[in-house]
Amino acid sequence: MPRSYLFVPGDSGKKLAKGLAGAADALIIDLEDAVAPSNKDAGRALTARFLEEQAQARPRLWVRVNAFATGLTEADLDAIVPRQPVGVVLPKCDGIEHVARLAQLLGALEARHGLPDGAIRIMGIVTETAASVLNLPSLRVGHPRLAAMMWGGEDLAVDLAAASNRDATGAFSDPFRLARSMCLLAAKAAGAEAIDTVFTDIRDLARLEAETVAAREMGFDAKAAIHPDQIAVINRVYTPAEAELAWARRVVAAFDAQPGVGVVRIDDEMVDQPHLKHAKRLLGAS
Repeated sequence: MPRSYLFVPGDSGKKLAKGLAGAADALIIDLEDAVAPSNKDAGRALTARFLEEQAQARPRLWVRVNAFATGLTEADLDAIVPRQPVGVVLPKCDGIEHVARLAQLLGALEARHGLPDGAIRIMGIVTETAASVLNLPSLRVGHPRLAAMMWGGEDLAVDLAAASNRDATGAFSDPFRLARSMCLLAAKAAGAEAIDTVFTDIRDLARLEAETVAAREMGFDAKAAIHPDQIAVINRVYTPAEAELAWARRVVAAFDAQPGVGVVRIDDEMVDQPHLKHAKRLLGAS
């Protein structure tokens, strides 16, 4: 399970190589915001070539295509699907209908290129417009291809005509806290991974760490980044500490020693099935 996702411009061979060589668990090769309109064709070509040359790294490689409203999505997919990234990131994802629409396009291209049906997964960026926030409940039904949901606050601020997405203390203001929470709830309801948004101040690693700790404590499974220097912080926060792992091993061992029981006692703590599930998740992430 990735702890960190690093956005990398799809039209920069140098940045793609640097991103791949770094410590990010997964890369999101960006054909959307990071690529100027005049460079979209070149970005597609470079991204396709990079995917082809880095076949062994494909389990780490996602591609953010352009949103449906741009009219560029299908050209992006035509270029990248034959090179089999692990998944496609859909910006401005406006509910389950957009997921189903992308899934249909992916299925047709997989069939055309002789790829297994369902091989390429979907991550939706699901809070970039007011409408998409209101449509988040539609995602609770999930989809076989829907692997993850990420929330985004920068485009949402533009859509709301907000001067900032943070208050004077640096914390997210109310509409953005709502979007963050709704994304988390929708992802968990759908059985998808929940990914926290990027932290845009690339030099303030202390605030990045505080925000990442809060995201992990809320239940987010990973955090996105926009600069390689942010990755070490995110990976450290999302790597279970030895004390957590020791507790998890004790919980699993206690239940293994008493098959069929619903609750066990560890020291002065009563531990039940949700604790066991959390313990197994920690051990799986270690």
